[in-house]
Amino acid sequence: MSTVPIAVNDTWRLPSRGKVAMTSLIIAESTIFLMFVAAYIFYIGRSISDPSPKILKVPIFNSICLLSSSLTIWLAERAIERGRIRMFGAWWALTFTLGLIFIGGTASEWHSLIYDQGFTITTNLFGTTFYSLVGLHAAHVVIGLIGLLLILLFKLLGRVRAEHSERIQVFAMYWHFVDAVWVVVFTTVYIVGR
Repeated sequence: MSTVPIAVNDTWRLPSRGKVAMTSLIIAESTIFLMFVAAYIFYIGRSISDPSPKILKVPIFNSICLLSSSLTIWLAERAIERGRIRMFGAWWALTFTLGLIFIGGTASEWHSLIYDQGFTITTNLFGTTFYSLVGLHAAHVVIGLIGLLLILLFKLLGRVRAEHSERIQVFAMYWHFVDAVWVVVFTTVYIVGR
């Protein structure tokens, strides 16, 4: 029987409080999204009156923008880890811009549905579940955009440095979560729901 030697220099360290907190938040938020997705799926096709999910246009461009922002925020994370603050700022600003395009596209979609087609949250059961699920995601994107903007402002004021890379990674976890949730929402609403 062999034994594994224990190195004297190996010390156990507590995990990052920020990463543990963000992971806990993501788990909690995931359960909320799962409930909304389950409700949407349960009520598909149960509306007594029109319109139905067929009126929705698939937001491909907006989805590409949001999903691309996961790449740009990851590149921003790598840049700050390497001390390349200027490059960090460029990737961070691009992430913010892509998120802004996505939320603008969502607002445009809702404006068209509400004012051109008269489809609101009170129209029927489909309206209630659609606006609740997509609106929950949009609210999370807006919260993420506020965080992105605040960090971008700190960067412009010269307050972001390489030693802040772990904090940037913690916030990026949230943004990756928002993007991952969109894959589920997009699939549920615009593919399965049609």
